[in-house]
Parts: sequence; structure tokens; C-alpha cells
Amino acid sequence: MSSLTSVKAALTTQAIETPSWAYGNSGTRFKVFAQQGVPRTAYEKLDDAARVHAHTGVTPTVALHIPWDRVDDYAALARHAENQGIRLGTVNSNTFQDDDYKLGSICHPDAAVRRKAVDHLLECVDVMDATGSRDLKLWFADGTNYPGQDDIRARQDRLAEALAEVYGRLGDDQRMLLEYKFFEPAFYSTDVPDWGTAYAHCLKLGPKAQVVVDTGHHAPGTNIEFIVASLLREDKLGGFDFNSRFYADDDLMAGAADPFQLFRIMYEVVRGGGFTPEVAFMLDQCHNIEAKIPAIIRSVMNVQEATAKALLVDRDALAAAQASGDVLAANAVLMDAYNTDVRPLLAEVRGELGLDADPMGAYHRSGWAEKITAARLGGQQAGWGA
Repeated sequence: MSSLTSVKAALTTQAIETPSWAYGNSGTRFKVFAQQGVPRTAYEKLDDAARVHAHTGVTPTVALHIPWDRVDDYAALARHAENQGIRLGTVNSNTFQDDDYKLGSICHPDAAVRRKAVDHLLECVDVMDATGSRDLKLWFADGTNYPGQDDIRARQDRLAEALAEVYGRLGDDQRMLLEYKFFEPAFYSTDVPDWGTAYAHCLKLGPKAQVVVDTGHHAPGTNIEFIVASLLREDKLGGFDFNSRFYADDDLMAGAADPFQLFRIMYEVVRGGGFTPEVAFMLDQCHNIEAKIPAIIRSVMNVQEATAKALLVDRDALAAAQASGDVLAANAVLMDAYNTDVRPLLAEVRGELGLDADPMGAYHRSGWAEKITAARLGGQQAGWGA
């Protein structure tokens, strides 16, 4: 078993990126629910992200979404982040909210639409250059709803061509993270529906193309930890979008629906050598009915707890049980770690970092919620544009 000292040391190195859009208004496909104090600008989103980092100590970066976070001066936005004690992180593209993309974006049958979509992706790389971002995260709503609607193989060719152009634009220290989703909004065929398709394209592109695993983008019963183990084995796991789902892509708080699954995933990350800066830990959530900032803090704490438990697994005992074929003993090793109450351990880690042992309580006592509710009156609240 790892010593508590080494576990604590590892936990101090963890970094979890928060998404700018999670601080804005969101909802279901039927309704977006507005809340008081929601940011109106990209700058105010960064202020909220900095507040999360101030209480958790492990959220030093915030992901941008273009065009939702489009500004005139990205260098100035980066300076604002640094002044708040955080940095700008992953740049996320959007090729799914324009009327031209009804039949797809980079896989669209019309070359003019494909050109428009690729130009947007190249714009996102320009934003990366201005902000110092390492990662470009790509998710495509492309696909078809009916058999015969389009040529499935031709769409894969278009996808490969577009990705290759964008890949060629990346700088030496920049990466492309390709996300997959098995359905929605395309219901008959999706152009990047699974990890195998994403992996195949990334493998062909080269070492700067990696797969990102969104924990909500899988069919019920999918063994996500197997996918994680496989991608780590192939050195193609670029990062995670952490969230929870009960049925489909619910984008609920990480660790809310199935904390045991999150633990199993994190164990494979630790076991496979993925607990490094090369594997980005990101949240991808929509806080529809709960307060934004506390929900993000809770999600961060859930990921921390799953990580701590994964680090506590007695890997020597587990290996011995596996080698001897002792099924019950092997399972018991994992369950012992999972059933450990790691909250006191994390409280110690926070204390040693000079943080309050209770991030949620510290936030509520800070008065930040009351401050932004009073200050952010008027203007247009941020949201994901539905």
C-alpha cells in the first residue's frame, strides 16, 4: 500500500480544470433556468473560477469555449486570469450551433460549410496562441438521422481531411483532444461515436492527437475503465471530461450518479501511469437547478476523493491475489480502498496547503455569492445559447 505521505504528496499535485460554461446559465433542451449572480462576461466567469481555486487549491485553469467566450483581446483575458491567480486552459470549439451545421460541420456534404467549420477550428488555434493554451478540444455533433441520408464512409473521409488540416496548424507544444459521443443529436449514425473511431483518427494524425474520454458519453453498462486502461496502454489518453449521467449525456456533477465508477476509472488512471499533467482532468457539466460555484466545488471534491481512494489501493496485495486467482481477495482489496473515508486525509492535505479544510463551508462563509448577486445586475447573463 502507498504510504500516506506519498498519497498526500500525490494529491497536492492534482489539477482539475473547470469549464467556463459551467458558471453560466444552463438547463435541459426544454428550458434554460436563470440564476442570480451569474457571470455576464468571460471576465466574470474567470472571477468565479478563481474563487473555486481559492477554496480548493486544485483548479488552476479554466477552459474557454469559442464563441461563447469570444473577446476582442485574448491576451488581456489571459492577463486577467493570471491576476486572479489562475490560467486559461483548454480551448473548446463550437460547430453545432449555427444553422449551416444542420447536416453536419466538418463532415457536411457541402464543401463551403466544411470550409466554414474548419476556419472556426483554425480560429480556435489562434486563440490558443494568444492565451498560451496547450489543448484544443474537439467535439462534433456531426452525423445522420436516417439511413441513406449521406455516405457514411465519405463522411469519415471528410472528417480525416479536416482534422489533418487543423493538426498541421498546431504548434510544437499544442495538442488536439478528440472527443466522442455515441449519439445525440445525430441518432442514426454519429461520425465520432466511440473511442475506437476517435483512436483510429488520432493514431493516423500523430502524437499531438489524443483521445478525450467524457464519462457521460457512453451507453449504459459500458466499462469506461476498460477504455481508459486501453488508451493509456496505447499512450493515447489525452484527458477526461468528468461528469455524471443516469441515462444519457446528463452532464450532472462528477461522482454524483456512480461514485464507485469514478473510483474505478481513477484506479486505472493511477495504475496505468496516467496521473500526470499529460492527462488533463477537466469538468464538463451543466448546473441547471443547483448553484453554480458550490456545485463545481462539490464536483472537484468528489474527484479528489475518488483519486485519494485510488491512490490507497494496496497494489502489491492486489497483484498477489490476482496472480493466485483469488477472486474474492482481489475484489476485497479494491473495496477496502473504496470504503475508506478519505475526507480526513484530504482535510489534512488542504490544511498543509494553507486552505480551509472545508472548501464548501469556506465558500459559503466568504460572502462571494451575496457579493456577485448584488453586483451583477443588468446586462446579459452568460449561457450556452439554447
